[in-house]
Amino acid sequence: MLQSTSSVEPDEAIAEWATLDDEWIEMSTAQPLQVEFRQILISPEQHGMRFDMALSLVLEDFSRSYVHTLIAQQRVKALNSLGQGFLKPSTKVKAGQQFEVEIRPSLQSQAYKPQPMEIETIFEDDHLRVIAKPAGLVVHPAPGNWTGTLLNGLLALDQMSWHLPRAGIVHRLDKDTTGLMVVARTRACMDALTTLISQRQIKRQYLALVHHAWQGSGRDVELPIGRDPRQRLRMAVVDQARYPGKYAKTHFDCLDSNDQASLLHCTLSTGRTHQIRVHLSHLGHPLVGDALYGGKSLAQLARQALHAHRLGFLHPMTGKACQWIQPLPTDMMTALETLGLSYNP
Repeated sequence: MLQSTSSVEPDEAIAEWATLDDEWIEMSTAQPLQVEFRQILISPEQHGMRFDMALSLVLEDFSRSYVHTLIAQQRVKALNSLGQGFLKPSTKVKAGQQFEVEIRPSLQSQAYKPQPMEIETIFEDDHLRVIAKPAGLVVHPAPGNWTGTLLNGLLALDQMSWHLPRAGIVHRLDKDTTGLMVVARTRACMDALTTLISQRQIKRQYLALVHHAWQGSGRDVELPIGRDPRQRLRMAVVDQARYPGKYAKTHFDCLDSNDQASLLHCTLSTGRTHQIRVHLSHLGHPLVGDALYGGKSLAQLARQALHAHRLGFLHPMTGKACQWIQPLPTDMMTALETLGLSYNP
């Protein structure tokens, strides 16, 4: 019998992760799409469940992350008089309701599959896992990176991740950013971590190697960030009177500096896309190796020189104060030595 064992995330939280350009999928698929339609009947045991939970239990050959995507793309339609049209994930279903699920064999449908890979675990308990992400690893499947992501690795590493949206991922690091990430292992912990992040109660601190000499020591930067109106693939500091943007605040402390480069300690008060990279570029100190925001390779370091070195929060399940520190990766340490900059952990 099918039974619900946990709640599912708020409807509005799905959009950021599930949005997909269908035209892009159709163009990138070599063969014509062979669409599969599945008929689903809600059983008495599923009566009163959330729509997304009931659907996940029936579509056992797909992860819950992919089921959420199907709902967000309106590929699940109610058919009979007990309910018609497209439902929200939180809608309670009724026994006897019938649904039709449209499943397209696309790159995305293959994205939520386990792929064994080395994932360095710094800490693990029954509720969460803290990992050290290497450079070059994409966190979540997206156009251009449907496989080989952290999500794929988590699905192979931990059976509990199959029961969670996004395999328990609650925040992201850019592909070439290294360092600490926390991943949930239970639904309750995932909800709690998401709340902590939204309330800015998870402390994230970074080390950044930037171009040019830094003037002074500490500096608070409060500048709104939005989509760059001139180059849509990147973000920018924007004039909110003319373009949409969100409040963003970063604090920078200079640890060492010379004419060529500076080593900075960065503390996020908000978590906007590319926040540190955008603020530093706006200040005239782009990250070494960050070509998207004006940085260049320096001291044989070609990737963006950003490392999430400290992560701290109150454990949402135990209440214990937790903190982890991850040393700088070898390539950044080598670059510091080459540039004559010092770093004392």
